[in-house]
Amino acid sequence: MPETTPGLSAFFEAWDLFREPALAGAVAGALLGMLGIYVVLRRMVFLSAALSQSASLGVSLAWFAQVRWSVPAWIASPTTGGTAASLLAAGAMLAGRSSLSTRRDGVLGWVYLLGAAGTLAVGTRIVQEVQDIETLLFGSGVAVRPEDFTLLVQVSVVIGLLHLWLHRGFIQVATDQDGARVRGLPTRLVDALLIVSLAVAVSVGTRILGALPVFAFTVLPAMAALGLAVNVPQALPIAALVGGACGFGGYLVAYRYRLPVGASQTLVAALAVAAVHLLQRALAAIVALRNRQRHDHNHEHGPDCGHPAVPHGDHVDYLVGGHLHHPDAEECHDHGPLAGP
Repeated sequence: MPETTPGLSAFFEAWDLFREPALAGAVAGALLGMLGIYVVLRRMVFLSAALSQSASLGVSLAWFAQVRWSVPAWIASPTTGGTAASLLAAGAMLAGRSSLSTRRDGVLGWVYLLGAAGTLAVGTRIVQEVQDIETLLFGSGVAVRPEDFTLLVQVSVVIGLLHLWLHRGFIQVATDQDGARVRGLPTRLVDALLIVSLAVAVSVGTRILGALPVFAFTVLPAMAALGLAVNVPQALPIAALVGGACGFGGYLVAYRYRLPVGASQTLVAALAVAAVHLLQRALAAIVALRNRQRHDHNHEHGPDCGHPAVPHGDHVDYLVGGHLHHPDAEECHDHGPLAGP
């Protein structure tokens, strides 16, 4: 007997069970989507990947300390470990910002690889938490504890208010760092606030959702928003909306089709980017068609107009876009496509 997929009505009937994880995806997607605008504009895409892997390693080390060394959970909590590790990684990145670009890239790669390999290595030593390690890396968990959801909301509110207050400075530094420096803005302080806020958001998001969806939320909603918005201030709320929708919608898709949550949220965000790209192409084609039609109606054909002249019966037509156009005293007539030989 074929396996049936659960309906969405059953999901909302069991809303009390799914409320925290579904809303956690929406909140994290909105926060990281907004921060992702700066990540994409500043070409720091793989910084978020390195931070998420560092957070994974910090969480794994906290579990290791609890299991192997019997360190109390209130000292070696996963949230504390993940935040500390991501802040250390952010500090390493900030310390290397004055170095050559290739050297910064090397530090970034080192942080990413250390975090990924370290998480897997530590995971083999704490078999009791192997399921949590998989959730940490790929976002395969379907449940979120109420206290974790509360922490995520609190962090989102604090970081959101900070960026709302300083959004002009963040935007100026992201779009024109040299110009911001000439205007006297403290660019290094703005950089530090951006990277630290990103590190905290990524560490908390990784602890709750996993590294894969967190990396996706810091890149893909911003790409979609920048394709829709006319300027950066407009892109910020659009990215938050897209990220929130992908976080919540990805959880729904995972429930409906029995997919891993993190993979589903990532795929939904990737499809959003593809949809925006197709929309851009369609709009560009419409604009091009309108421009061609406007050109066709306003253009005066003649020997020097630039269009090939084609004898057609007792008159001369002009070839425009594969069609024969014949002007007279009142308007330009379309005589259809040029016939083959």
